[in-house]
Amino acid sequence: MDRKTVWIALIAMLAGLLVWLAFFWTPNGALSLAQNKVHTQLQQDEAPKGGDFTLQSPAGPVSLADQRGKVVLLYFGYTFCPDICPTSLSAIAQALSALTPAEMAKVKTFFISVDPERDTMDVLKVYAPFFHPSIVGLSGSSEQVAQVARLYGARYMKQKPDENGLYSVDHSAYIYVVAPDGKLAASLPHGTLPTQIVDMIRSQLKP
Repeated sequence: MDRKTVWIALIAMLAGLLVWLAFFWTPNGALSLAQNKVHTQLQQDEAPKGGDFTLQSPAGPVSLADQRGKVVLLYFGYTFCPDICPTSLSAIAQALSALTPAEMAKVKTFFISVDPERDTMDVLKVYAPFFHPSIVGLSGSSEQVAQVARLYGARYMKQKPDENGLYSVDHSAYIYVVAPDGKLAASLPHGTLPTQIVDMIRSQLKP
């Protein structure tokens, strides 16, 4: 086997591993394939309005109002999610990696946990930046998270725990794009391509 063929084989193996990581592995790896079957994607509430909020990050409080002048991406999910969250966050990560350094300086991305019971700050500190170093995990009390979710029309529903105490959380899977003026600009559905996310970000960065 010549050197070129070996390199092609290695690249193919690496690509396969990356796909597996993006779609089937999460940093905590807690849910089984059987539980995956009862995981349901919900539709968002109609006509979300958006709005300012403050939640906790591993580094301290984060307020949306402090992000004025930047495009902000918001995604609601949870770290034990077996499928929807990893694929959405992988798409966001690919989009962020396609931006220039100057563009990245004007973009913030927040992963908002709808499972604050399990998603502690220590867990979010590892999970969110696993997909991209600029993604920050946020959470708060159940009431605080619910209030922010209502602002953005995000829905979620905790399922009944199994005999081992494990449970899934059905949730909507939209990427919310907040314009530099703080207003909600778009709700991108699950399956939006990274190139489309890039186009949306750049459209909001235009003067």
